Amino acid sequence: MTEPNKGRSGASFFNDVRVRGIIAQIVVLGLFVGLIGYLVSNTIHNLEVRQIATGLGFLSREAGFDVSESVISYTPADTFGRVIIVGLLNTLKVAVFGVVIATVLGTVIGVSRLSSNWLVARLATVYVEGLRNIPLLLQLFFWYALITVSLPSPRQAHKFAEGWFLSNRGFKFPWPVWEHGHTLGVIGLLAAVIAIYLLGRRANRVQAETGNRPNVLIPGLAALIGLPTVGWLIGGAPTAFDVPALTGFNFSGGALISPEFAALLLGLSLYTSSFIAEIVRGGIIAVPWGQTEAAVALGLRRGLVVRLILLPQALRVVIPPLTSQYLNLVKNSSLAVAIGYPDLVGTANTTINQTGQAVEGVAMIMLAYLTVSLTISAFMNWYNGHISLRGGR
Repeated sequence: MTEPNKGRSGASFFNDVRVRGIIAQIVVLGLFVGLIGYLVSNTIHNLEVRQIATGLGFLSREAGFDVSESVISYTPADTFGRVIIVGLLNTLKVAVFGVVIATVLGTVIGVSRLSSNWLVARLATVYVEGLRNIPLLLQLFFWYALITVSLPSPRQAHKFAEGWFLSNRGFKFPWPVWEHGHTLGVIGLLAAVIAIYLLGRRANRVQAETGNRPNVLIPGLAALIGLPTVGWLIGGAPTAFDVPALTGFNFSGGALISPEFAALLLGLSLYTSSFIAEIVRGGIIAVPWGQTEAAVALGLRRGLVVRLILLPQALRVVIPPLTSQYLNLVKNSSLAVAIGYPDLVGTANTTINQTGQAVEGVAMIMLAYLTVSLTISAFMNWYNGHISLRGGR
């Protein structure tokens, strides 16, 4: 009598949907791990057969090639590891500026598409539909060709003032000789930003408790101007500048905005802003029209209605798709190699050509982009949760 019961118990065990689901997941996970293991072992075997070195030891070897521009100091005598860092910082530089410019420009264009002025709305529509329907790579080629062809050579460069030159080699301008006072000034600037954030939080708390909001504009400006100035003065108030000068067929000294950087930044910012504009427009449309009518009835100007009522509420709708556009901008920056900007992909490709270690080089590129993208995504998700509405208990 017990044998049939055992059979039915085993059958009912495997008929359980949850059990079958767990077994299926274990099988799929096992197959995936096995596939990864096979690919790794096969790759290592093929590398050994071809006598190709593996590992990251090459990062400590001398690079032996120059990079046209870098955020930190670099010479061909530096290591491959440093040149990879130079490329990563160049990528982050164009990504940070691109995100800021694309956000501001996209917001303006998105609001303009809803303007009651016929001409402004149509021009904004042409901007959006034109830029987002042309491949980004073609736009980069266009801006790069426009900058390099339309500007004169260094010997005939446009000179705006002493040390300020514009040519097809880029925009050269004086730059401070970095000293201890500048470091203290930057520290003061960071302290001012933190102080402004704390003042804003305090003002929000006081407003929630009393209904009156303290004035944070004047204290904020005082901190923003005063703290960096104090740090600069404590550091000796350095005023030395590195002024560009024409030497031979190019300029030396000073700071440079290269044609490659300008074309990449312009292309990425304009292209991404056309998508952000549609996201902003959709977010504003999602806000009930009755709130706009109520604000107008109270006598608020159109600009105040947009800034104080529409945009803060639209932000909750805008943030998730906006995150995707930020990630796209960072990943699209890899197209910099097409116009010669020394980003992460460009410096890593040269490193791969010099060392022959393609697997490690490509893996570092993938890891770097993955880390940057996950960091942006985590921050935007935190901010989205911070501004989201919370229901009462």
